[in-house]
Amino acid sequence: MKIPVLDSSDSSKNIINCLEEFGCLVIENAASSNLVENFKKDLAPAMELSPPQEDNPDEFYPGNTRRMGGLVGLSESAGQLAVHKTSKEICDYFLTPNSNCGYQLHVSVALEVGPGARKQILHREEDTFPFFKEPRPNLIVASMWAISEFRKDNGGTLLVPGSHKWDKERVPTDEEIFSAEMPKGSVLYWLGGTLHGAGENISSDWRYGAILTYSLGWLRQEENQYLNVPSEIAKDLPKEVSELVGYRAYKGLGFSMHPDHFFMQEEDDMF
Repeated sequence: MKIPVLDSSDSSKNIINCLEEFGCLVIENAASSNLVENFKKDLAPAMELSPPQEDNPDEFYPGNTRRMGGLVGLSESAGQLAVHKTSKEICDYFLTPNSNCGYQLHVSVALEVGPGARKQILHREEDTFPFFKEPRPNLIVASMWAISEFRKDNGGTLLVPGSHKWDKERVPTDEEIFSAEMPKGSVLYWLGGTLHGAGENISSDWRYGAILTYSLGWLRQEENQYLNVPSEIAKDLPKEVSELVGYRAYKGLGFSMHPDHFFMQEEDDMF
């Protein structure tokens, strides 16, 4: 069971069916070269402020990697990726049925994986919510945008297709783990229950990706969006993007009386 590869011209029904069966897929030609290059240009100053860390094998995150969060506050292009049509269609299908209060941006991080970076332990995006027994209901949808080419040798994301349906005790064999290989401008999607992790970079070049994940509106976001995208920045974002970050009320949850973001749910919509 390999990672399926589709094209942006494929139907949303085909994309959703494939993701439902395999728990992951690559879509090529998802972002224009201009959008990718604008993203890189926007993030360049911030990435310079994030030097690669030394590796500690006991840490969850591998070293030799630059990381930067709060992407929609740093880049208009990141906001465009966050509200991409295909991402919304996927989230509408997999997340909305489990939440009558919509979904939100869960994590937004740019990652440059450098030569010598070790592979990451396989994990599930939903592991931070252990209350639910595996396989869990759909809580998270994840995406990784290829800002550079993803290859096996430069640390392309490792995934275990089909593992979103597994019990917790099942451990993948080496033959069940695949590297997501995709050209620049592609996007990799996976469900929150799919085992995955960053691959080992044994090449001489850097692998650059942007991870944007989405979670149910009643869950706490993994990334503290309100610190990384504070109100003085969020008030100038497109309404669709600021609401996705969390600057809205979800069925009475998260109301605000802040002068820049005054929002209270109508009482009729709370129940």
